Amino acid sequence: MIPIVILYNAVSLDGRITGFDADVELYYELASKWDVDAVLMGSNTVLTGFGVKAGETFPESDDAFQPWEKDPDDNRPILVVPDSKGQIRIWSEILKLPYINSVLVLCSRSTPREYLDFLDERYIDYLVVGYQKVDLENALEELNTKFGVKKVRVDSGGVLNGILLRQGLADEIHLLVHPELVGGSTPNSIFQTNDTDGELEPIKLYLGGMEKIKDDIIYLRYRILDGMFK
Repeated sequence: MIPIVILYNAVSLDGRITGFDADVELYYELASKWDVDAVLMGSNTVLTGFGVKAGETFPESDDAFQPWEKDPDDNRPILVVPDSKGQIRIWSEILKLPYINSVLVLCSRSTPREYLDFLDERYIDYLVVGYQKVDLENALEELNTKFGVKKVRVDSGGVLNGILLRQGLADEIHLLVHPELVGGSTPNSIFQTNDTDGELEPIKLYLGGMEKIKDDIIYLRYRILDGMFK
């Protein structure tokens, strides 16, 4: 069994995820009400959120190299990040985020040994799942069996969303649609996938809810038909 996976994005009316004035406070206010066990976030999303480049580091205190005790009564979700290439080097800063209780890095057999040592030295938990890339289906199964994760919220961009959708691993899509149009030709949308191998079938959705929140922002909740009987 794998957990219920919900993709969550703030978008413009034309489906873009950048280039408009997203209501970040509203985004996280709604997210805080969800009963999720883990938040899955792409490595590029993490780097962008902290304003750093791949491999960049922050000064670390001695505490970063000490084991830390997890509070079993802490119900905040685990932050799960696929980072097979070892791009993120700021875990001590990430652990300060107020809405998570711990982090788990998803690696593969191609992940450099040096990066695994880097994580070990800082007592950062990781899973090795997959060969050249992270096997997300296997990772979700491991989250369920080893960590008791039943529901996952995905806060990420179109690349990770696209992988989850095309592999049939996502169950729901929640969107905060902002009354703005961005335009342009850059494929910066919530769903990016490699369609060079031929025409791909569209993914069918079922509207589960629609609500006007504030300032003409619409909250849409869809179920993915192929995932309705997970």
